[in-house]
Amino acid sequence: MPVDRDSSLLSPELLAQLERLELVTRKVFRGRMKGERRSKRKGQSVEFADFRNYVPGDDLRQLDWNLYARLEKLIVKLFMEEEDLHFYALVDASMSMDFGRPTKLDYAKQLAAALGFIGLIRADRVRIETLGQGVGEKSPILRGRQSVWRLLQHVEAIEPGESISLSEGIKNFCLRNRGRGVVVFISDLMDKGGYESALRYFVSHQVDCFVIQVLSQEELEPDVKGDLKLVDCEDADEAEITVSAPLLSRYQQTLNAFVAGAQDFCTRRGMHYMLANNQLPVEELVAKHLRRRGLVR
Repeated sequence: MPVDRDSSLLSPELLAQLERLELVTRKVFRGRMKGERRSKRKGQSVEFADFRNYVPGDDLRQLDWNLYARLEKLIVKLFMEEEDLHFYALVDASMSMDFGRPTKLDYAKQLAAALGFIGLIRADRVRIETLGQGVGEKSPILRGRQSVWRLLQHVEAIEPGESISLSEGIKNFCLRNRGRGVVVFISDLMDKGGYESALRYFVSHQVDCFVIQVLSQEELEPDVKGDLKLVDCEDADEAEITVSAPLLSRYQQTLNAFVAGAQDFCTRRGMHYMLANNQLPVEELVAKHLRRRGLVR
């Protein structure tokens, strides 16, 4: 697809790299339309897969009459079937994501657009949503190369400021979307109510889930000192602190425990987890790290 105008999300160079990739799922989902993805199910196609004995109700057009002439048995020919895939990217657009350079939200938007683009060029059904959408507020389902610019416009329009808990946001997402497929949840997982009850909705929804926790370099390695007043960007809660070496050490221990806990929680429930630094180029994240974890190939 020729790129005839600039996008703040995907450069022509990045698009060229993404063209060579496709989304992958570990599970088999029954697609509604023909796509470019090889299914483990047998169906109708032009590529032969196997034989099986005829049973009443089978399509007589699929009988192998040559075998019948030789063996006097009714044998049905099976062919490989191709199917499309549901791909969902759920983006956390809360105020805590509006932090860092680039902001965590801008990084999440670029990642969602990159994965959505891969899905579109492989004829998958793509939907990009945010946590703040209500049960009846579905985003458009996009399909095909002709929908790339609709995808980019939709993602570029996402703004920070949604005030909703992780649990309520993911619950609403699962109620809006009944289709099975791959869900990539992009968030910093920062919620005073915790992330555990929220992520359990993905488990009960039986989707192939990837949780990508995006943190900024400033959060991973804070460069602060002295007396500070910290203000929570979401609920305006305040705390006065004096930054010292022991305090920074305790912060690092708490952060490491938070990340390790999220990874363990996801792994135990069959979800993929990955920590992404906002300084890591999206093309490297997708082509290297997410390929290693089996989301793309």
